[in-house]
Amino acid sequence: MSIVRYSTANDYTPTSFSNLIDRFFGDSVARSGGSSYSFVPKVDIVENDKTYEVQVAVPGLAKEDFKIDLNENYLTISGERKFSKERKEANVHVVETQYGNFRRSFALPENIDAAKIEAKYNNGILEISIPKDEKKAVKTTIKVN
Repeated sequence: MSIVRYSTANDYTPTSFSNLIDRFFGDSVARSGGSSYSFVPKVDIVENDKTYEVQVAVPGLAKEDFKIDLNENYLTISGERKFSKERKEANVHVVETQYGNFRRSFALPENIDAAKIEAKYNNGILEISIPKDEKKAVKTTIKVN
């Protein structure tokens, strides 16, 4: 079994055209006023024989800016990238980087060793290593009689 993205009410992937339209207008209204900015960082997930590797692209943060929770096999990564308004002397023409709150959640398979999960932040990439527990292997071969 592989890691599955966990869907919540704050999920940013529309499930239908109607949902896409609702999200478009909802985001437009929410983003027009103040601190309700949010973004969805890009994530790569790789599985090998011993681990699941989750890489989250979130440049410009410090390692203290992340909150990583594991609750009932749901891994949730959240944080905030704050916009620095100290650019008064510069003429800023374009800001394409993303700022605000973010949150990504993933349903983890049963065969993980939660006590050995490690996270590190390097060059704008949050890397989370989720080791597999060999005792909880979910693969089995069933012999036909």
